[in-house]
Amino acid sequence: MSDRVDSEFRAADWDSYKMATRDPFVELEPVDAEIALVDDALAALVARGIIPHARYDRGRFMTHREAVRAVFEIPWTAITPRQERLIWALSAITQPRRMVAAGVFCGFTFICNAGAAVGPGATYQAEDLVGVEIKAQEAQRAERNVRLIDPTGVARVIAEDAVQVVADYPAQIDLLYLDANGDRGRGKGIYLEILEVAYDRLTPGALVLAHNSVNAAEKLADYLAFVRDSAHMSASVNVILDPEGLEVSVR
Repeated sequence: MSDRVDSEFRAADWDSYKMATRDPFVELEPVDAEIALVDDALAALVARGIIPHARYDRGRFMTHREAVRAVFEIPWTAITPRQERLIWALSAITQPRRMVAAGVFCGFTFICNAGAAVGPGATYQAEDLVGVEIKAQEAQRAERNVRLIDPTGVARVIAEDAVQVVADYPAQIDLLYLDANGDRGRGKGIYLEILEVAYDRLTPGALVLAHNSVNAAEKLADYLAFVRDSAHMSASVNVILDPEGLEVSVR
């Protein structure tokens, strides 16, 4: 069950669906219920013109999920199974050739995005999928994790500042994922700075995904105002499947 408004998709149990952050593979609900809710969210995004359709290969997603669970080192994560499925499905549907993901920590959210194009669950081929993590030790762990899934190197993690990476990126970007934390008290407020630098490189129809659209909404106030302004983005929907939230916007 879910409630819908024009700029929001909200699961009825979003606030009680809690992640076991240090035990990321615990099943929080039956898989059929997870699938049904994500299908509803995708349908809402189709209705707003953010994605062209809601079809994705559920079997390939489960192949991806099982592979990640078998080999990834994940000290903790706030990415719920619902969010994992939604992010993977969005990539499978839109098939971004080039992606930049800012703030990937151990690489789990990055492989949620990239896993539709690389590894045993892949459903299409990409050109360049870059995960950025400013903390070198975490970037090294993320890169080790990703290499266990993608031996090709199409998906890769680098230890850099995301603003600089986007500023120097040599091609257009089809998907921008934001989960970084800025210094000097900026926190999640750095999302807007990253997006503004990336903006002219976003292809028409590019997706921009911003994690923590609910629990960091205060810090993200300027970012959310920007993406919800039709002068900047074609459409934007706050997809609230859990207490974290994901703002899904299209250029």
